[in-house]
Amino acid sequence: MSTFRKEIGEQPAVAARLIEQGVSVAAEIARRVQQSSPRGIAIAARGSSDNAALYAKYLFGIRNRYLVALAAPSLFTHYARPPRLDGQCVIGISQSGQSPDVVAVIEEARRQGCLTIAITNVGESTLARAAELVLPLEAGDEMSVPASKTYTSSLVALALISQALDRDAEFGSALARVPEAIAKALASEDEVAVLAPALISTRAIVLGRGFNFSTAEEVALKLSETSYVLARAWSVADFEHGPIAVVEAGLPVVVVDGGGLVARDLESIRQRLEAKGCQVLLLADRSGLPQELTPIPLAVLGQLLAHHVAVARGIDPDRPRTIQKVTRTW
Repeated sequence: MSTFRKEIGEQPAVAARLIEQGVSVAAEIARRVQQSSPRGIAIAARGSSDNAALYAKYLFGIRNRYLVALAAPSLFTHYARPPRLDGQCVIGISQSGQSPDVVAVIEEARRQGCLTIAITNVGESTLARAAELVLPLEAGDEMSVPASKTYTSSLVALALISQALDRDAEFGSALARVPEAIAKALASEDEVAVLAPALISTRAIVLGRGFNFSTAEEVALKLSETSYVLARAWSVADFEHGPIAVVEAGLPVVVVDGGGLVARDLESIRQRLEAKGCQVLLLADRSGLPQELTPIPLAVLGQLLAHHVAVARGIDPDRPRTIQKVTRTW
């Protein structure tokens, strides 16, 4: 068994640990956020963490009614022209806590007097030291280069903060069921494995919408880094504004379906693509979680899919060529 697959299997326990240990930390973060009354939230991240930030854009926007912006770290580093951040709460997400450009955003935000929060798996990292508040991911060491448990832990951490900001008994109960939902996703591995042969080719499209646009981006990233499949993610809405012109018979298209208010759009695009002869592969949520939390078990299905595609192509998913576990960008 690859280390990547082993760490995918650790996620129910990791999520349970974070939910147990992170509630009080999230409550303190929420208290400080409410005390500072920010006009919006800016988030700095790279790689998989950037996809977690995209999830936060929908989560904090819909549940907590905050306007969320994803920071462009190069404004703070290469261009040395950081924007004015007054009135913002600034969050840095980095699994290792060692990405210099994400750290630079947090340092500048703190210099400008903003409330700063780090979400990281390394509590003593550079990012954690730079931020005023820290929510550790509690994922333990992650040895495989592709992120698995640190990605879903980032989503859980963001959901804990969202719940602490605006408490809702139903959402809180659903959060407690997340480890069970991840275990259910893992139990469906055989159903995911049969999709892998369709992705043996070197290109694919991944589609999602709403909360699961972030999942589509993460699945595309996982396919690219573990299997060398050139996968491109789009929101269904953007896909229909032009990129749909690239589809042709035989093209593999993964549709990430978390149900909810966008379910009709996803069904519509599935029917259009099938009519054009595309190989439409469905990653559908059956967890029973509210749509806000479906990106967590769906990300696990995407990880399983990437693992099986890599194995089918004879590639070691633990050590993708040319990339390392910790990537430092400026």
